[in-house]
Amino acid sequence: MNINIVPVKTKKDIKKFVDFQFELYKNDKYWVPPIKADERKALSPETNPAFEFCDAEFYLAYRDGKIVGRVGAIVNKAYNEKTGEKFVRVSRIEFVNDYEVSAALIKAVEDFGKQRGMTKIHGPLGFTNLDTQGMLIEGFDYLPSIASVYNKSYYKDHFEKLGFGKEIDWVEFRLTLVEQAIKKAKRGADLLKRRYGFDVLRFSSRDEMKKYAPKIFEILNGAFADLPFVIPFSKKMADFYINKYFNILNPNYVRVVLNKEKDVIGFIVGMPSLSEAMQKANGKLFPFGFTHILKALKKPKVIDLLLTGVMPDYANSGVAVMLFADLQEQMLQEGISTMETTGIFETNGAAISNWKNYDHIQHKRRRCFVKEL
Repeated sequence: MNINIVPVKTKKDIKKFVDFQFELYKNDKYWVPPIKADERKALSPETNPAFEFCDAEFYLAYRDGKIVGRVGAIVNKAYNEKTGEKFVRVSRIEFVNDYEVSAALIKAVEDFGKQRGMTKIHGPLGFTNLDTQGMLIEGFDYLPSIASVYNKSYYKDHFEKLGFGKEIDWVEFRLTLVEQAIKKAKRGADLLKRRYGFDVLRFSSRDEMKKYAPKIFEILNGAFADLPFVIPFSKKMADFYINKYFNILNPNYVRVVLNKEKDVIGFIVGMPSLSEAMQKANGKLFPFGFTHILKALKKPKVIDLLLTGVMPDYANSGVAVMLFADLQEQMLQEGISTMETTGIFETNGAAISNWKNYDHIQHKRRRCFVKEL
């Protein structure tokens, strides 16, 4: 049967692109749906400033008039300039278990890249490193955090059959607080306060927390500068993500560290797990989705560790220890003992070694694939 690949051009097409995922994962107990309105905004140059430095096209795959797959093709010009490479990114790919469909979708991305002089294709990746990244290849029987990904288990086989190889993996952990970790973090935090005059700033409201959001992105740019797939966030991009995420963050789980001059030198952003709430919302905030999310924010059982960053000049000064110690104290006060990490590059041995003090499991792995065009 012939597969017809159709570019997404209209708002109606964008709606179909977003809705296909909901049909594909219908009744899948491990899939965490995004908010449909957020996804539609991400796909439009009118609402996503990433189009200022990215060329992008999105496609739907039809067979006999029915949608059987979707994919995005992104050339992140800023990242290619940074690396000196000529990459086209596979983004937001979803498809039924049919190699004819997956091959047609990947060909659309390859053609998009070749037309723009690209020599490699990799992904799945989004516009930035705060967009969707990677393909789940291990851990299909665990509920993902809203900052992670979930996909059909057959995707990996399709990519390998289509000639993709591994570029790099992210690993994810579930951490359970134990006495050893709590005591060690507290001792370290107390020592740093005495030695360097560092202090941890807590927030009592979202408005107070949002005042520090631009500084958090400034630190993020410095701390993540050398990581794969990362480009600096412009003010427009920072504002885009601040408006998307900071209005729903619970300030109880966000911390910054100040040096003795009262400058911000590090941060940690945690969030009560919204995975089950997002499943109940099923892509819509109204009329009832927001109620489920508010309830999860107020009465958490698990904390998702979304982001941690430290200014490069302070990277080896133990600032992260202070951040974790203070966040753990908040969790203990509220009777929470479980944390979920987001993806950590498998090559980041220093970060991974931090988890040895916890009762931990490495339960998920996702991959960025790559191949020559």
